[in-house]
Amino acid sequence: MAKYGITETQWRIMEVIWARGSATAAEVIDVMLPETGWNHQTVRTLLARLVQKGVLRAEPVKNYYVYWPLVSREESIREEGESFVNRVFNGNADELLVHFVREGMVSRKTLENLQSLVQEENRKRGPNDD
Repeated sequence: MAKYGITETQWRIMEVIWARGSATAAEVIDVMLPETGWNHQTVRTLLARLVQKGVLRAEPVKNYYVYWPLVSREESIREEGESFVNRVFNGNADELLVHFVREGMVSRKTLENLQSLVQEENRKRGPNDD
């Protein structure tokens, strides 16, 4: 299970704040309203839940709050990735990689990069190093 448990909806809010570095509720609403139609209360509720989960910090400034991320996007991606691999592939990242390659979800360029990475890792590890 993911440490913070950021939902898909909350992730969208976090993307706005990660991109800006910090944001007020009004700024988040301005970004989210055209693409989601979420009303002000929905966004404010999502922000409050993210604060409760410990992924955002809310600081009062005059008569509004500024929200700051307490976890980086990279940390959240790592956590969500580990949670996904554990939940769907029983912790086996090899199966995940094979799945995405076989399903055609990996570009030719990425496959070439992966081949180079595999060769480099094999050289580092040497023979018989599992």
